[in-house]
Amino acid sequence: MPGLAVSLALIVVAVGVIWKGSEYFERSAERLSKHYGLPVAVHGAVVVAVGSSFPEISSVVISTVVHNEFSLGVGAIVGSAIFNLLVIPALSAIFSEELEATRSLVLKDAQFYVISVLVLFIVFALGATYVPGGTNSAAILTPSLTVLPLATYGIYLFLHQQDASDHVTEAAIDVRPAREWGVLLIALLVIAVGVEGLIRAALSLGAIFDSPSFLWGITVIAAGTSLPDTFVSVRAAQNDDSVTSLTNVLGSNTFNLLVAIPLGVILGGSATINFLAAIPTMGFLAFATLVFIVFTRTDLELTDLEAYGFLGLYVLFLAWMILESIGVIETVRGI
Repeated sequence: MPGLAVSLALIVVAVGVIWKGSEYFERSAERLSKHYGLPVAVHGAVVVAVGSSFPEISSVVISTVVHNEFSLGVGAIVGSAIFNLLVIPALSAIFSEELEATRSLVLKDAQFYVISVLVLFIVFALGATYVPGGTNSAAILTPSLTVLPLATYGIYLFLHQQDASDHVTEAAIDVRPAREWGVLLIALLVIAVGVEGLIRAALSLGAIFDSPSFLWGITVIAAGTSLPDTFVSVRAAQNDDSVTSLTNVLGSNTFNLLVAIPLGVILGGSATINFLAAIPTMGFLAFATLVFIVFTRTDLELTDLEAYGFLGLYVLFLAWMILESIGVIETVRGI
């Protein structure tokens, strides 16, 4: 099947492009954070997280504006959030000597992320029940509904700003800010090109296998766009920087849910999502979040055994989505 071979090759090339873009981005973001004297928690939860979330932002924007496939972008966001929570911490723990958490991370970042999941679910529910024309199978999201998640993210930034105000700035390193900002912007552009390749491959696979775009968004695009987060977090863990490794995951997910999806709605004017399909997948995301909090809070460390448990749970999620797509089971209505 030539179409299948081309699609798979495109995925490999797109992943490589995203990988290189993420490498340059990580390097410039780290230098800029040190230059401006940002606390390590802010660097991980805001600076790195926002930048490494650019693939997810691109997936929503390109899917909505270019391909008119908002559900593909939303699937990528939800799938990426699940990938980030289960796969990235697992790989960080396995490929490092020790992955430690902090009470601040568990009590602030993780719990705020739980709030983010709840806020997005409320927005979906409002789109299904209160927006004219909205139904259980067609939740209509409007720009006015995006005020809630965007305001919630504003609170998240405020909390980190308060931490930064109490931070004693270390000596700034000598860098050329203009050059580093230029490299960072070019890296983001490279990542966007890679994401476009992933989206085209996902749409092609959907046509080849006659399967819904949501499936390929929540699996192929989600995994591909999560690569920058994976590389950043694993490298941070290997450098004994567990705080950046874990806060990057939570900060990236928070940004994706509260900013990336609303941005797609705003750019598209409005968007429609299958609420019946969103309920169980968002439910699994909430479950994965609770597992993440429990495992990282236990002795404030993620062991190798817990890491393999994360990977096993992600494999079960993939198996669930595949069985749904081929009609073996029907627990997700509308997929």
